[in-house]
Amino acid sequence: MREDIQDTEIRIIGGTTPQPRFPWKWVLLGVVGVAIVAIILCLTIKTDTAEDEQGVFEQEVVAPQPHPLQAWIASLDTVTAAGTVIKDTMVNDISLRIYAPLNATPRLEIGYGVLKDREHNILLFQAADIRADNKKIVGAFVLRGQPLSWGLSKKGYCAIIDNQITVGTADNSSLFEEATEKEGYFFRQYSLVDNGQLVESELKAKSIRRALCELEGKIVVVGTQTQESMHDFAQALVDIGTTNAIYLVGSTAIGWSMDTEGNGTKMGLWDARAYKNISFIVWSK
Repeated sequence: MREDIQDTEIRIIGGTTPQPRFPWKWVLLGVVGVAIVAIILCLTIKTDTAEDEQGVFEQEVVAPQPHPLQAWIASLDTVTAAGTVIKDTMVNDISLRIYAPLNATPRLEIGYGVLKDREHNILLFQAADIRADNKKIVGAFVLRGQPLSWGLSKKGYCAIIDNQITVGTADNSSLFEEATEKEGYFFRQYSLVDNGQLVESELKAKSIRRALCELEGKIVVVGTQTQESMHDFAQALVDIGTTNAIYLVGSTAIGWSMDTEGNGTKMGLWDARAYKNISFIVWSK
């Protein structure tokens, strides 16, 4: 060993030179960082490939499905015989019966005399209401071109001109004047459906209901099998696809239908003959 150490030299006392420590801390930090990056990537990929969650303001638009009655209505075009085809259906827990008069001519009649012709009449129901005080017809009424009553207590109307029925809702309708000019027919009733929209009614009690309806381009009569409120009845008419509908006298009102085989069925109380101004909408072959 050297004894002559100069002032500019440093003596190292010990055996071997110390080795540098392994950087475990930095390796661990690196591994953790890589793991975090991998997790973020996995979550990103999963989010991109998973189905989008539906938000409350981004409801999926579902194409309207055709109502089962559309096929039945279309099948009526193949019927060549005169008569009424009947279809029973259930809507909103309401049992409905649909009467489709085919290959027949519509008109209005006043009085009970029309009930005698059971050979030619294929469908018949009471039409306009009668006032409780003077027993006259409620609202405007035209019979074969002759105005018999005026008034706008009800906005729904039915016009029969050139053997074609129009059902609608309006305060004033030019069809009243046209019916008088062309020897047609016209009457007023409660409106139930206007251009596919429900029309609220002031009548709240439940009863057997009937309506004259435009359904898939055809004029039909729809009635309930049970007592229903006017609102629930109108909603059921909307749900089966009715475009326009007005009320017909319901409850125990007189009705008649004949099928294409000539089998007739009475409805209502035929024995009640109390009103000389009673009116009917009739289809005859």
